[in-house]
Amino acid sequence: MDRYAINELVRWKDARRRKPLIVEGARQVGKTWLVKDFACKHYDNIAYINFEEQIYLRNLFETDFDVTRIISAIGAAAHQNCIPGKTLIFLDEIQEAPNGVTALKYFYENASDYHIIAAGSLLGLELHRQASFPVGKVQFMTLHPMSFLEFLDAVGEQALAGFIAKRDWENIRLFGPKLKDLLKHYYYVGGMPEAVLAFSETRDWLEVRDIQNEILESYDRDFSKHAPEEIVPRIRQLWNSLPAQLSKENRKFLYGVVREGARAREYEIAFQWLFDGGLIHRVNNVSAPRLPLKSYEDKSAFKIFAVDIGLLGAMCGLDSDTIVRGNNIFTEFKGALTEQYVLQQLKLKHEPFYWSKPNARQEIDFLIQTNGDGIIPIEVKAEENLKAKSLRQFVLDNHPDTAYRTSMSDYRQEEWMINMPLYCVPVI
Repeated sequence: MDRYAINELVRWKDARRRKPLIVEGARQVGKTWLVKDFACKHYDNIAYINFEEQIYLRNLFETDFDVTRIISAIGAAAHQNCIPGKTLIFLDEIQEAPNGVTALKYFYENASDYHIIAAGSLLGLELHRQASFPVGKVQFMTLHPMSFLEFLDAVGEQALAGFIAKRDWENIRLFGPKLKDLLKHYYYVGGMPEAVLAFSETRDWLEVRDIQNEILESYDRDFSKHAPEEIVPRIRQLWNSLPAQLSKENRKFLYGVVREGARAREYEIAFQWLFDGGLIHRVNNVSAPRLPLKSYEDKSAFKIFAVDIGLLGAMCGLDSDTIVRGNNIFTEFKGALTEQYVLQQLKLKHEPFYWSKPNARQEIDFLIQTNGDGIIPIEVKAEENLKAKSLRQFVLDNHPDTAYRTSMSDYRQEEWMINMPLYCVPVI
C-alpha cells in the first residue's frame, strides 16, 4: 500500500540542510513500514535497529556519543556497511534506548553525511520528558492514519483518488454514488494500515473489527505499561469518554461527561499523556476569527477527537449492518463520525480550530488558516441538508475569501461559499 507521506521523506532526503529525522505518530499507524518502504525505493541498503527487540543494544549510547563507534556498532548489528548517502540508518523504538534521542544531536554535528531516521511508539511521551532534548538539531514528521485518498488507492480505486486529487468535478459527479459507498466503507474501516490491508484483501467486516479491537487493547495495555500508575484510571476515563463527548449535540469537551463532578486540574496530566501518545486530537476554540488564529486560541474551550475514525467506530460499537442501511452511517451518533472524518483529513495539512459566538447559537465547526486565502471557515453537514445558517452569518460578518460547507451533495460553487462533497474533503 502506498503512503503519500513518502513524498515528505523524499524531500527530507534531498534537502541541502538535512538533519536527523524523528517520525512521530500513534502506535500502529505504519511508521516502521513507511520508513522501510522508503529505504527500499531510495537507498542502496538499510541499517535497521529495533531497540525494543534488540535489548542488548539499548546501552549503545550510554558510554559516550562517539558517532564513529556508534555507526560501526549499528552496522555490525544490522549486518550492513553504512555508507553516507547510500545507507539509511533507521533507529526504531528509539525511546527504549536511554540517551537515544540525545545522540541524534551528535549525528547532526559530527556525521551529517549519514542519513538517519528515528521512530517509536509513544515517542511523543519520551520527547516531552527529555531534559536534554537536541533543540534545532533534528527534524520532525508526524505520520497519521491513512487518508481517504490513500484508502481508495489501497482498495484498487486509484482512478477515483486521482479524480479527487485533480479536482476533476465532472468525473467526481459521475462517480458520486460509488464514492459515497466507498466513503461509508472508510467510515467503518478507518485508516489504520492493518485494518485497511485486511479489508482490501478480504472485504471482511468482522476481521476489520477484530483488528481494530486488538489495536484498542494494545492502547489499553500501553496505559498500564507506560503511564504513571496514579494517572492510569484518569487516562482510561478520558479515553472511554470519547464516544459520549462526540455524540453530544454540542461537541465542546465537558469534564462532567468523564465523571460527575470532575474538574480540569484533575485530568491535565492524563490529557497530556493521551495527546503526547498521539491517541487524541485537540481542537481549541478561538476567541475571535482573526489572523493569526493561534494568537486568539482559547485553551479553556476545546473539542477532542480520536486518532482514527475506524477506531472511534469500534469504541462506539458501530454495527457493520449500518454500512448497507442507506446513508445512516453519516448521521450516526448525531453526525459524530462525520465531524471526526473531516477533522482527520484536515489534520494532514492544517491545524484546525473552531469558533463559537459567545451567548449565541452560532458555531463554525472548523477554522483553518492558509497562506493564500487567510482564514477559511468549514461547516460540516452529515447529509444532504444544505442549511448553513451559522456559516452564512459568519461570511456576512467576516467576509472570508473562501468558505466551505461539506455535505453529501455534489460540488457546487455559490456566490458566498463552496459546497464540498464529503469524499472531496482531502483536497480542502
